[in-house]
Amino acid sequence: MASIKDLEGKWRLTESQGFEEYMKELGVGLALRKMGAMAKPDCIITCDGNNITVKTESTLKTTQFSCTLGEKFDETTADGRKTQTVCTFKDGALVQHQNWDGKESTITRRIKDGKLVVVRAKRIASPWGLGLRSQSL
Repeated sequence: MASIKDLEGKWRLTESQGFEEYMKELGVGLALRKMGAMAKPDCIITCDGNNITVKTESTLKTTQFSCTLGEKFDETTADGRKTQTVCTFKDGALVQHQNWDGKESTITRRIKDGKLVVVRAKRIASPWGLGLRSQSL
């Protein structure tokens, strides 16, 4: 089973499935959905003990959050939502759970076949996956 340190590094998006539909479920407008679906972001994960930083960089936008595992924090997402978020590490995966305006979303990051795989789910909706590959820092 992977450790939190295994997620550390710079990951480049190589494949995306269902991301535009996920954004639509979140209420993201058409123009931003189209731009977001075309973006090829890098995801940079660093950790120092229980402190995690996740930075997502693309030509469209760069976002970053830092947190302590298990502690709730305020997050502003790439689409502008203000969420109460908590990140945990369980079963070899970094799980980011967001709550806002009575809604919720979960983003799970785990290593599979040498790739960082990101699965996003809103409420009880079907998960949408993003396959990412490793790239050296």
